[in-house]
Amino acid sequence: MPTFHKYHGAGNDFILFDDRSNTMLETLTQETIAGWCSRRLGIGADGLMLLRSHPDYDFEMIYYNADGAPSSMCGNGGRCIVRFAYDLGMQQTSFHFLAVDGPHRARLEANGIVALEMNDVAAVHCPKPEAFVLDTGSPHYIAFVADAGAVDVVEQGRAIRQSPPYATEGINVNFVSGGLQGLTIATYERRVEDETLACGTGVTAAAIAAVQRVKPTQGTFSVPVAAKGGQLRVDGYYDGTVFKDLWLVGPTALVYRGIV
Repeated sequence: MPTFHKYHGAGNDFILFDDRSNTMLETLTQETIAGWCSRRLGIGADGLMLLRSHPDYDFEMIYYNADGAPSSMCGNGGRCIVRFAYDLGMQQTSFHFLAVDGPHRARLEANGIVALEMNDVAAVHCPKPEAFVLDTGSPHYIAFVADAGAVDVVEQGRAIRQSPPYATEGINVNFVSGGLQGLTIATYERRVEDETLACGTGVTAAAIAAVQRVKPTQGTFSVPVAAKGGQLRVDGYYDGTVFKDLWLVGPTALVYRGIV
């Protein structure tokens, strides 16, 4: 029976399997993954990951949403799988791995902090005032509100996620308050179809939207973001057109190990 490892990054939790033998992928079905991710009938998680061998990288990250379907990039998942690789015996502080959206670099810092390099972002759309749509590896809708903690995230997030033009493919919806000195975020995730305690690509999108919102000149930025599951930070550089050198930084932790 396969051994699983449960990790979380700022409350975003994942089931991880060591698949360096590259044998598990063909045996997993969407139904099986969804069952393991079920909060009441399974292990319970926001997603499931396989750490697989790759000839050109330290490892390959294969990620599935809680509904069992293959997913776009997951920032906190990427940070957790780096910590998982280290705990498996890959005793190095910098990693270069392959994910669904391409290669990523990462570094392991003290006290379980993992920094993950995210892809450059050039296109930021504003469908209406105080709203931004962008892709940070996964698509995100950022809505700036007076108090992110006062929003009914499930009701309002689901309404946006299911509205045109997002209903078919879905979109992650983030309610954000604050400014560049510190943001607070609450997230509704597509394909989890519920609120999650954190979302790495959403935190990255929120920081970018906050920079775009004040229309700064080019330069570096470092934006603290408080998710409901923990504190994260996004560092980056804006050249006036493209957001680059983006790093998502925050805690990771092993919760427990078990046997399916």
